[in-house]
This record gives sequence, structure tokens and C-alpha cells, in this order.
Amino acid sequence: MTTDFAPRNVTIGQLLDETVQKYPKQDAVVYTDRNFRLTWEEFSEEVDNTAKGLMAHGVKKGEKVAVWATNVPHWITLQFATAKIGAILLTVNTAYREKELEYLLMHSEAENIFLIDSYREIDYLQTLYTLVPELKTQSRENFKSERFPHLKRVFFLGQEKHRGMFSLPEITALAYMISDEEYKERQASLDPHDVVNMQYTSGTTGFPKGVQLSHASIGNNGYWIGKNQNLSSKDRLCLPVPLFHCFGCVLGVLACVNHGTTMVTLETFDAVQIMASIDQEKCTALYGVPTMYIAILEHPLFTRFDYSSLRTGIMAGSPCPVAIMKEVIEKMNMREITICYGLTEASPVMTQTVLGDSLRQMTETTGRPMAGIELIILDPETYEELPRNEIGEVCCRGYNVMKGYYKDEKATENAIDKNKWLHSGDLGVMDDEGYLTITGRLKDMIIRGGENIYPREIEEFIYTIDGVSDVQVAGVPSEKFGEEVGAFIILKEGFSYQPEDIKDFCRGKISRYKIPKYVVFLASYPMTASGKIQKYKLREMAAEIYPNA
Repeated sequence: MTTDFAPRNVTIGQLLDETVQKYPKQDAVVYTDRNFRLTWEEFSEEVDNTAKGLMAHGVKKGEKVAVWATNVPHWITLQFATAKIGAILLTVNTAYREKELEYLLMHSEAENIFLIDSYREIDYLQTLYTLVPELKTQSRENFKSERFPHLKRVFFLGQEKHRGMFSLPEITALAYMISDEEYKERQASLDPHDVVNMQYTSGTTGFPKGVQLSHASIGNNGYWIGKNQNLSSKDRLCLPVPLFHCFGCVLGVLACVNHGTTMVTLETFDAVQIMASIDQEKCTALYGVPTMYIAILEHPLFTRFDYSSLRTGIMAGSPCPVAIMKEVIEKMNMREITICYGLTEASPVMTQTVLGDSLRQMTETTGRPMAGIELIILDPETYEELPRNEIGEVCCRGYNVMKGYYKDEKATENAIDKNKWLHSGDLGVMDDEGYLTITGRLKDMIIRGGENIYPREIEEFIYTIDGVSDVQVAGVPSEKFGEEVGAFIILKEGFSYQPEDIKDFCRGKISRYKIPKYVVFLASYPMTASGKIQKYKLREMAAEIYPNA
């Protein structure tokens, strides 16, 4: 793997401009389930019109622009429009409910939010109207929210008009008000090390934290993610993973923009639509978490589609079963598929497998450190570097390390030490050839089908149930999702609940994927001699109670 790499100091907008100049007439963004296809030239025009429209509406450099939406066609446009005017794209998990959105808007001090109407059973519009009732009573131009004093504007990411919100046509209609000179002046004022993207990731200490990522960190990371797949302007990537995750907006979008690769995007995950998109558009690459690949391979219509155009892609988000990897290589022709490992705070990829790695390295490791990124294994107790083949905490250093957590210096100091090493909280081992294998976690995070779930957040919520004396949340092994959420509850005397009662309490209040699938009532917890709860024993206990999970 190439290591003589100096990170490029360019903005996300400059990256796009370079690609547009090289491949103006080639496809940039395609949706096969609707009549939507833009060349790089057309896409760039959409970006510029949206960016100028946002400026005309008063969006200033440094303002946060939250986007709460599935992978709708103009999501990617918004990613670059905000970058070009120096705004910070604040991605919002599509599964968020009222309480989670309230926290994010309040903590981030977001000045702007884009949203769609709904997703699954979540009514986004009604949720926002409940949180911000002033939208229905005040004029859009002089809007003020009592609960969210920083919120200035609400935009609807579509054509329709909704009370108190500006629609997409109402944004682009004002583009003419901003001159090319003003637009260029705004872009010239940007620094590649400015924050351009903020994503909220929960922490073991409870509440979610805003990870601040710069143009240079995610732009360079995107370059190498694509380079390690040999992506070029001849490639077409089928992109069904959520754009609000780094998996979608960095591994997907920024890898493609760096290399002129076409983005064949899906609004939400749909196995048939993925197979049809690959066949119809002759996609050469596909991204997904293991559960997505399993859903495709096991689909009754799998053999009806042609996968001969595929060659590469990424499987990431949770440990990749060897048997599934072999099936993907053999049945889907993805002989150059790669594995990535990282975390949002690392922009996000730290290691990746590459073409030429053995099947063992492709399936049993997460590859070697990317160019420009140092990786070491530290002793969790002494913080000293461990020799090869010894298990310790995975830490990295380089251009990719986040700028810090928003408004949380203490958490930032805990994550990035005085020597600039970013501590992942994951346990791993590096072999003599520099390949990393993840062996476990120092932190209690649960990874369910690629979604990071932090027990403390769910524990705090379940504590609000009358009669709960104590609650511990831990991952329960699952064949389908890798892990499922398990809640281990001690009740106060005189109280009695069934597992379904706990689940019912959670429904509609926290994201569906965070609701415990397994609820166990206990009289006490397994403890260490020093009085610490042994969560790994709770996991073992759950595995015995639910052997076929």
C-alpha cells in the first residue's frame, strides 16, 4: 500500500469543481426507480443554484444546516451546496424520534434544518411542528423559536409547500440574487481545515456528541477509500447505505467525487431495487453492511439479475462473516471487494483491505492503515505501545482525526491524547505484516446491523420507567444483525412487569433499532471484586437464555 502521501489541502467544493471539469458529460447521480439522472455538469449547476439560494436566504459561513432525510435526490446536492458556502452539514439519523431530534437541535445550536415528510412510521413534519409550534403561527421571514433560539430557518427537501417552511423551488428561485462575484468571494474565504460536516454519535457517558470533521479530513479520506478500490470515471457505484452516516456521505459520495465515479443512489434499502440497479446500470461496485448482502443473497429473485458487471465495493459496519464474504465474491462477482474499519471521529476509515490481499486477509482482518494515517496498538492500562500480535486499544493519528466534539472539551481530551492519538475504544491486534484484526471493545457499544448503539443512552431512558431500580444494557449475539439490544433490569419491590411492557414503553419514544429485543429481569448483577458490573457476563447470560438469537 502506498504510504508516501501528503494530504491535499482543498475544500469539498474544489474537489467537485475538479471532477466537473474532467468529466462534464458523464453521469454523476442516477436513481433507477424514477426519472432522475444528472451529469456532473448538471449536478454542479444544481449545487451552485442551491448554494446561492441558501446565501440569498441568509445562510452564513459557519452556520449549521441539519438534514433529516432519507437518500432523496437532492441530499447529495445539499452536501456540496453547504460546503461551497462554508456552512456545516449536520446529518440527522433517519430513525430519530422527537426526544432525539430535540436534543440534537438544542445541543448543536443549529440555525437551519431541512427535512422530508416522513420515513416508515415516523412523521417528520408533525414531529417538527410539535417541537416548533411557532412554524404554524409566525411568518417564515421573521421566525423565532422559544425552545430553539438559534433556529432561524426551516426548509422542506422537496417541491411541496408546508406551513412555515421554504421549499426547494423557493430556494433556487432566489439564486439570481447572489452574484457570481459574491459566490466566489464566499468560497475564497474558506479554509480546507474548516469544519464542514458534523455527525452526532452517542457516547458511553450518555448523551450524543457532535463530531466535527473538516473539508481536508473527509476529502482526503474519500480519495483513499476510492483509490483502494481502484475507482475511476468508468465505475458506477450502487449506493444503498444511508447518507447521514459516513458510510454514505464519505465512503460513498466523496470516494465517487474524488474519482469521477457515478453514484447510482437508492432512497432506502430495498434488495430488489439494488439488484435491478446493478443489472440496469451495469454497476461495477456495491456498498453494504453484512445484513444487506445477506438479504440480497437470500432473496428469492436473486438469480433473475445479472451481476457480471460488479467487481469491487465495500462491506463494513459490523464484522463480516467469512461465509458471506465468500458467497459475495463467488455469486456476485465481487472479487475485488474491500473491508473497511474506522469510526466517525476518524473521518471515518483507518484501515482497508486492497486488491491483492489474500482471502484470509480480506475476511479475517480489516486491512492495513490507509496512506497518511499512523496506527498503533496501546496498552489500555499504561498507554504504552504494544508489540505486534498483542491485543490492545486501536489508536490512530493523522489528517483524518476529528477537530473535536462540539462544545465538549473534556470529551475531546478523553478521545484525543496529548500525543494526538485518537483512541477508538476498540480492542485489536496487528500482525507482522501490519494487518489489523478487531477482537473486541473497551467501550460497551453495541453494533446492530451497522448501527452504533450506546447502552448508556437506552439505560437513561429505561430508568424513567416507574419501578425500575437499575438497568444495564448489553449486546446479545445475533446471527442476522451481529448483535441485538438486551436490557437487564432489577425492579423495585412491589413492581412487576413483562418484557413486552418495557418494549411498549420505548415504542414511539426512541428509535426503533434501539428498543431492546430481549428483556431479562434479575435480582442482582454479576460483579467484579471491586464492585464493577461485568457486562460480558450479562451477554453470556443472554446467549444462554436466547440460544437461537
